[in-house]
Amino acid sequence: MRYTIYRKEISKLDESCTSNPKSEISNWTGNQPGTLRQSNSIFRISDLRCRIRPISKSLGCRWLLVAAIAIAMFMTASCTQNMANQPRYDPLEASDFFPDSSSARPLPIGTISRDYVMKTEFGETGMIGGKPADRFPFPITAEVMRRGQQRYNIYCSPCHDYVGTGNGMAARRGFRRMPASFHTEDMRMSPPGHFFDVMTNGFGSMPPYANQIAARDRWAITAYIRALQLSQWTTLDSVPEDERRRLEQERR
Repeated sequence: MRYTIYRKEISKLDESCTSNPKSEISNWTGNQPGTLRQSNSIFRISDLRCRIRPISKSLGCRWLLVAAIAIAMFMTASCTQNMANQPRYDPLEASDFFPDSSSARPLPIGTISRDYVMKTEFGETGMIGGKPADRFPFPITAEVMRRGQQRYNIYCSPCHDYVGTGNGMAARRGFRRMPASFHTEDMRMSPPGHFFDVMTNGFGSMPPYANQIAARDRWAITAYIRALQLSQWTTLDSVPEDERRRLEQERR
């Protein structure tokens, strides 16, 4: 095995060293570990009192050093990018990478909010046993009806109008197909959970309103829709007697 003694690695050579420090010592070879040979003379490494390591290891270290320097230069060059010019998109910015030219990508199917909570009670879903609920989750009072009228006028009347015939101003000016009237036979026979479910999840061209309208307010709107239906289809005989007399006096 061949060894090399580097002059820079010689810590100290004193008179006890049998080799001349000025001689060419880089070509010495050793047949056995711990010895060196030159001109048919064998010396023990301990006599030289020098640090020796194999050529193969020294060359490997040189290559590692060169590789480390190259990697450092590459990493230094990559850090010179101006961070003000980042490879990103601003919100709703156009993109020439995607076929639809939109940088805002649609969510994968099945994506839900990380704070999503599975709702099972019919007061939150409008369903009982997988079918629209046929009752309300709380008593309907005059206060609930006033709240329902207020929310209906804000969110529903632009399309369904104030009476519920589906002839609202937004529908007349922008819809190709008019919304359904609440006064058809099918709508009057629909259970309360149907209206709640449509407001929650949307239907046809109608978007869901679960984010805008709280669950209790959706039930209040449903109660007010029932009142609108009753107002258009009831008869005078179904009105309480005291209220009937008041209506007759107002008509006179």
